[in-house]
Amino acid sequence: APSSAVIRATSGATSRLPMASTDADASSTPMPNPVIRLAANGMSLLKPIFVLEANLQAAVLGAISNVDKESVVAEINALKTENEVLIYTYGLSPFSSEALSLLDATGYEYTNIELGKEWFLLGGEGSETRVALSKEVEGGATSLPKVFIGGECIGGCAELASLVESGELDKKLKMATTSKNGGEDKPNFFTSLFA
Repeated sequence: APSSAVIRATSGATSRLPMASTDADASSTPMPNPVIRLAANGMSLLKPIFVLEANLQAAVLGAISNVDKESVVAEINALKTENEVLIYTYGLSPFSSEALSLLDATGYEYTNIELGKEWFLLGGEGSETRVALSKEVEGGATSLPKVFIGGECIGGCAELASLVESGELDKKLKMATTSKNGGEDKPNFFTSLFA
């Protein structure tokens, strides 16, 4: 078990995000918060600074804590394989909160790994995990959240919001997952009698 403050939780939400085709249904589809979306897109301007900071933080705290970088990468790879939908977050991040809200609205199960309350509060393992996660996305962004669907990193909050707005998120989730919260896709009593 990891020694950092990693929290594993599965969404308890049972709401469904309908990918509506009619105007009447479209108004009920939860859409991303436009302010959070704009801020998430703007964070890319600060990426070079965050990359330097993340690497320095991981080098110092990782060395002090004697963190094995290869085991951090192995754990990320294992979690990507074990979980159909996986998200790495910070507890106090508005971007992480928005991404969790968007995932909750889908009704699909997911696993949330909270690395810490915020980037500047990470220990050695969390800092090394943050840098390892940056290698999962094009351009190497060190920000969280990082969302994986079917083992593929789709990016963070801005990319998740784009998938919601385009209607592609539901399609990706259907292809990658086997069940929704509430057991909608689980066998019923009669099916299990003949299994």
